[in-house]
Amino acid sequence: MLIFGVALLALTAGALFYAAPIPIGKKPPPAPQPKRLEVVTHPAFALPDLEGVNREFAEWDGAHRLLNFWATWCAPCRREIPLLKAFQDRHGDAGFQVLGIAVEDPEPVVKFAQQMQFNYPILVGQQDAMAVAESSGIEFVGMPFTMFVTRDGEYVGAYIGELHRSHLDAVVDILTRLDNGEIAKDEVRRALDLL
Repeated sequence: MLIFGVALLALTAGALFYAAPIPIGKKPPPAPQPKRLEVVTHPAFALPDLEGVNREFAEWDGAHRLLNFWATWCAPCRREIPLLKAFQDRHGDAGFQVLGIAVEDPEPVVKFAQQMQFNYPILVGQQDAMAVAESSGIEFVGMPFTMFVTRDGEYVGAYIGELHRSHLDAVVDILTRLDNGEIAKDEVRRALDLL
């Protein structure tokens, strides 16, 4: 039995050696090239506001825009609203504009908005709102979800999940450095990816 086991082990080892020869003198495969950052100009869109009036995205050209996708039933979305209101108060005069995009039916949004007293525009949509988010090239997997668009309408990044003060402070710093000519848009994209 011992001889049979040793013979079987030798036969298996030989088969493996034959099936997977070790390459000699072959060069390793080339290192993958870094992914090229694509320039994405945000498409034009219109969504209804709380009064049902269609609002064009271009209405806020000239401001850095934070498109915050949320819903009334989303607890993290609700938690970040006071932070976004404070951000709009603090940075609105410096050319930053929060746009809340509610991804649900208008009725609960209108009712919730009366309680929250938003100081930034709220737009409402379902499939249309998700199409706006997905135009960034990022799959719409959940909320909250915030997209960052520069003054000239170029999409430069997104954050999936609940924003915190440190995230918003970093966004202001990065986009202000862009305004001052200290960094280029490709550097903005890389910096926003690290949020």
